[in-house]
Amino acid sequence: MAARVLMFQGTGSDVGKSLLVAGLARLFARRGVTVRPFKPQNMSNNAAVTADGGEIGRSQALQARAALALTSVHMNPVLLKPQGGNGAQIVVQGKVWGEASPRDYQAAKKTLMPYVLDSFDRLKAEADLVLVEGAGAAGEINLRANDIANMGFAQAAQVPVVLVGDIDRGGVIASLVGTRAVLTRDDARLIAGFIVNKMRGDPGLFADGMAFVAAHTGWAPVGLVPFFDAAHKLPAEDAMSLLGSAEPGRTRAAWVTAGPLTPAGLSADPSAGLAGAAAALGRRLRVVAPVLPNIANFDDLDPLKLEPAVELILLHDGAPLPVDADFVVLPGSKATIADLAVLRAAGWDADLIAYARRGGRILGLCGGYQMLGHTVSDPDGVEGVRANVPGLGLLDIDTVLTSDKTLAAAAGETIADGVPFAGYEMHMGRSAGPATTRPMVRLKDGRVDGATSPDGRIAGCYVHGLFADNRQRAAWLARLDAPPSGLDYDATVDATLDALADHLAAHLDIDMLLHLAH
Repeated sequence: MAARVLMFQGTGSDVGKSLLVAGLARLFARRGVTVRPFKPQNMSNNAAVTADGGEIGRSQALQARAALALTSVHMNPVLLKPQGGNGAQIVVQGKVWGEASPRDYQAAKKTLMPYVLDSFDRLKAEADLVLVEGAGAAGEINLRANDIANMGFAQAAQVPVVLVGDIDRGGVIASLVGTRAVLTRDDARLIAGFIVNKMRGDPGLFADGMAFVAAHTGWAPVGLVPFFDAAHKLPAEDAMSLLGSAEPGRTRAAWVTAGPLTPAGLSADPSAGLAGAAAALGRRLRVVAPVLPNIANFDDLDPLKLEPAVELILLHDGAPLPVDADFVVLPGSKATIADLAVLRAAGWDADLIAYARRGGRILGLCGGYQMLGHTVSDPDGVEGVRANVPGLGLLDIDTVLTSDKTLAAAAGETIADGVPFAGYEMHMGRSAGPATTRPMVRLKDGRVDGATSPDGRIAGCYVHGLFADNRQRAAWLARLDAPPSGLDYDATVDATLDALADHLAAHLDIDMLLHLAH
């Protein structure tokens, strides 16, 4: 029996398509349905290593988890990873395919459609139901000619579409009806229903709105979904999620800055550095991460947001590094050299060097690890332009960027304390130097990775996912004198997916969705 298929497109970006697909995938999987998520084209620097050895967007990895399925490169056959300048790396069926400017990419889409349809057919062959997620806005008629992400794919595959609008941003009636107005007749006939997402307040106040949209489009109203407050507990894919507060009620200004540390708050023991300051002040541990334009794999930070003893401070727009920071994490980057330039322009290089001199602790992950060294060189122009630039000089290493890409699951232990971990590697480049004789991690295959400073306060490695591992996260927080919380991150994510499934079951007409799918 052929798999049923239903596609979810949006009136714009960030309307909640990814979460809707994840929640529905968990809902149907719990009913015994074999579900597969599919996104023809994604744009994100937050990627995941798949079970079959490639990479896909982080949201598809979460959707696969929701569907109780192994990740596959075919769940996201085209992944665009923006990098320095005005271009992106193109990943096709899990492997680097090339690079292109936005204009050149539009022309390349014709070449990529066969890969998209091949991956789609593979998923259909193994599933009872395929839930497809579009990208951006369904009504982007300026990009329609070579589209592979929205109506172009829907036409090629002849799949029914449910259009999703976001009421939280305002103008949802106009965006839904307006999308119908700009679509061609052939495209519009593929849209069978609509969902209004992220409702706050009394749903009854929008009953007339639902009726108006249905009357002016001819689409079936599938449901009005209230805002899902627990969404922050799930890994975010889009870097736009880093621009706002991760805690309800905090203003953006409060989120990116912190007050000065009083002299009384400093440890009386200079050898203790800054790590004991949080306990001495009776406050939460302040973990700081600069947000750079090409930040990648930033879900490394997500588990820290959920730790009750941690205040995760994301620095934007040159906000100064708080002098009372207890720990600094330099996340990954898709364009290390370009982000180093931004880091310097913001003055964060001086802040980080001064912080290190005061005894602060810094962890660099992947691109952040590369930034901690003496130099980063790109002799082949892997990131766009041949260059050799100075790093922060906090680790005695030098990095050479290379075109070959490491994609692999990783497991082992941190050498300093023997604490095990499970994570993944995703990087282009090699780092070498005296500090690598003090590696940070030992992998199960016997390899070592990373480097540490002689006093152990500055460290970095190419392994992602350390904080998602309960054992590693607890060990890092213990080193910083934070009280244990017992947070089980994986269990929290799964419980949140279950809650999301229940939420959607209560507010969507699930029987109608199954009827619309074919």
